Amino acid sequence: MNDGTGRNPVVLIAGPTAGGKSAVAYELARTNAGMIINADALQVYRELRILTARPTPSEERAVPHRLYGTVSASRPYSVGLWLDAARTAIADAWSLNRMPIVVGGTGLYFKALEQGLVRLPPIPPTTRQKWRHKLERQGPASLYEELMSLNRAEATRLRPSDGQRIVRALEILDATGKPLSAWHAESSAPGFLATCRVLKLFLSPPREHLYKRIDRRFDEMVELGAMAEVQELLRQSLDPSLPAMKAIGVGELAAVAGGELALDEACRIAKRNIRRYAKRQLTWARRNMISWNWISEQLMEQTRGYFFNFIRRVG
Repeated sequence: MNDGTGRNPVVLIAGPTAGGKSAVAYELARTNAGMIINADALQVYRELRILTARPTPSEERAVPHRLYGTVSASRPYSVGLWLDAARTAIADAWSLNRMPIVVGGTGLYFKALEQGLVRLPPIPPTTRQKWRHKLERQGPASLYEELMSLNRAEATRLRPSDGQRIVRALEILDATGKPLSAWHAESSAPGFLATCRVLKLFLSPPREHLYKRIDRRFDEMVELGAMAEVQELLRQSLDPSLPAMKAIGVGELAAVAGGELALDEACRIAKRNIRRYAKRQLTWARRNMISWNWISEQLMEQTRGYFFNFIRRVG
């Protein structure tokens, strides 16, 4: 599948959590021979179908879906692993004469797909352990100050509360003598999409609509069995630092299972945390996805217009 010039087409659909991305992608794929490819860092985990709002089994049967529920919650997952899998899935879609529609809320996945990924030298385990232990003992604020003293420019790129990224910046600086930003600047490898024809859609509904949808969707998750999903996850006695265990809703419902919170209070806290997460997603996107087509109202109608114009160009 290409536009006659050898440039294969790809559709990217991003946006905040609960912004309607999956529904739009499903409708476009169902009516236009598409293949949906996941770009959400938590929907890769097979144990979290409900709490990550993965497509339903009936949706997965009706339209080809890739990279959903393919990873055990016991495993960490990285941008690099996703990028390799996404490249394969996109190529598979082309070989089947289907339009690859990459959809999700993880901005770093899209950034890697568009710009490529910096391949860093391996970090010695002793260095990695040193900074992780310091994070556990001292907390992110202390390590942020340490990063500020070592490389102020690198620190100002991060939030003082983002312990994981602060540790990552410190261990790279410690192990290589260069900040992560320098490694990015030296990377000359083009992104996977450099030779493709790409339609980029960012769905951004009005905030009040988004927040109502977040609240309603979490209530639906609880009704569908989110508590049982969390209890099954807890039975595995997984490391609490694993990404799957940090998914919003897991900790809150785990506290209910442990008798620490009432269900109503846990739901209130989870909804608040999801709304805050959506706000962070939008802030990141405004800085990093300004070249995308931002769609704020009448999502399906506007998206269809962009999509069908794109199809006509590559058909």
